Amino acid sequence: MRILLQRVSRAEVRVPGPDGVPMITGRIGRGYLLLAGFTHADSEAQVAWMTDKVIGLRLFGDADDKMNLALEDIGGSILVVSQFTLYGDAQKGRRPSFLESARPQQAEALYEQFILLLRERCGTVETGKFGAMMQVDLVNDGPVTMWLER
Repeated sequence: MRILLQRVSRAEVRVPGPDGVPMITGRIGRGYLLLAGFTHADSEAQVAWMTDKVIGLRLFGDADDKMNLALEDIGGSILVVSQFTLYGDAQKGRRPSFLESARPQQAEALYEQFILLLRERCGTVETGKFGAMMQVDLVNDGPVTMWLER
């Protein structure tokens, strides 16, 4: 499981609506944008570990502007967007291979489990739409970007 975590001031994700006009499926203020990718070997154990890691990270500034505060401490939110391209391999040729990405059925089940666990621990968790073509807007705060892998 791979997560590209970005600390954001705000973020939102849109998908094409029935009439082709983009519609917002998730929007947050201060918090984390999580781009989440899954591979064949991932299981609920990796999802549980990643949930603990994300919730426990202290990436927000305290009164001395040191990264000492967690998401819960600042009342932050999470926006989770599925992203199979995190397992893309571009070492050979010019077109990446996605053979390491989990098949959609497995990845979607893990994605939904991740969202469920995050919602049990965080006040607001918004999402994109699994498998959809999405547009993501964000204001990266810092910028702070972390690569998490398990």
